[in-house]
Amino acid sequence: MKELAEELHISKTPIYERIKRLENEGYIKNYVAIIDHKKVGLPLTVFCNVSLAVHNEEHIQQFLEDIKQIDEIMECYSIGGIHDFFLKVVVKDLEAYDEFVMKKITKVKGIVKLQSSFVLNELKHTTVLHIMP
Repeated sequence: MKELAEELHISKTPIYERIKRLENEGYIKNYVAIIDHKKVGLPLTVFCNVSLAVHNEEHIQQFLEDIKQIDEIMECYSIGGIHDFFLKVVVKDLEAYDEFVMKKITKVKGIVKLQSSFVLNELKHTTVLHIMP
């Protein structure tokens, strides 16, 4: 807060008030610590394209509920194009990924296709969102 106040040439109180307003209005959704996956023993990141067999609300909602329960899935996006969903999966190694596929993702009803891409090297990863005026 002190750095922001100095940079913006205003006192800390208006900074706190603005941040609180941004939180209340939903612009700031959450505060997190970014964990180094490698340092906690989860160095393998896999991106999965998922296609569903049936595209109705009931099946899609069931798919979403099922994947929310799987810890290895860090992110899920509904996408347009050839596939329906894009998953970011973080695991220990290839053996753990195989176990994830065989024991967890195959249990999710409605998946007709799963295409995996393995990250060889992370070249850019940021959470900074540059907002243009």
